Order: sequence, then structure tokens, then C-alpha cells
Amino acid sequence: MNIALWILQALLALHTAIGAGWKLFNSEQAVPTLAAIPSAAWMALIPLELLCAVGLVIPAVAPSLAWLVPVAAIGIAMEMLVFSGVHLRAGAEDNGPMYYWLGVAVVCAVIALGRLFVAPH
Repeated sequence: MNIALWILQALLALHTAIGAGWKLFNSEQAVPTLAAIPSAAWMALIPLELLCAVGLVIPAVAPSLAWLVPVAAIGIAMEMLVFSGVHLRAGAEDNGPMYYWLGVAVVCAVIALGRLFVAPH
């Protein structure tokens, strides 16, 4: 289970870092239902996502910081749930993006629960 969690953590960290880079070059207008998010908040997500990405993998070099993994995973899950809520509130007919965000939130939950209860560092 430990190896599976490390693989998920690495993939989620990569996903989150790429998402931060995407936000840097694309406004919230790129996903029409996210237009309700103010530009300042959209830009503030970039450093938060980068910190979460680092928090997911830092225990590989600093095991004493293992507590960051569930914190980072929960932070990313919360962001995905907020995106899903904003999407629903916008009344979009295409729910594909929301399903994607909810899928990422599930991966985050697996990592957080796995590191808290199944295979702590």
C-alpha cells in the first residue's frame, strides 16, 4: 500500500504543479463556469497549489514532514470541491469538468486517508 500511495502522491503532485502552471498562463475565463472566481483569487491559487505539490513529495527527502501529505491532499481536494460547487452554481449543462474535479478529489481522499490510517510514514 505504501508504494501505491507514493505513486499516487507523485502523480497528484505533478498534476497539481501542472495545474498551477496552467493557471499562470490562463485566466479563470478559460473555463467559463469558473468566471465567478475573482482574478486575484485565481492567481493566489498558484502558490498554494505549488506548496501542496511540494507537500505531497517532501517526505521523500524529509520524513519528519510526513504530516504535510494529508494536509496537502485535503487542501487540493477542497479546491476541487470548490471548483465543482462553482460549476454547479453556474448552471452549466456540460458536467465533464466537474466529474474530473470530483475524480481528483477522490484521489486526494485516498491519499489523505491512506497516509493517516493505512500506511502512515
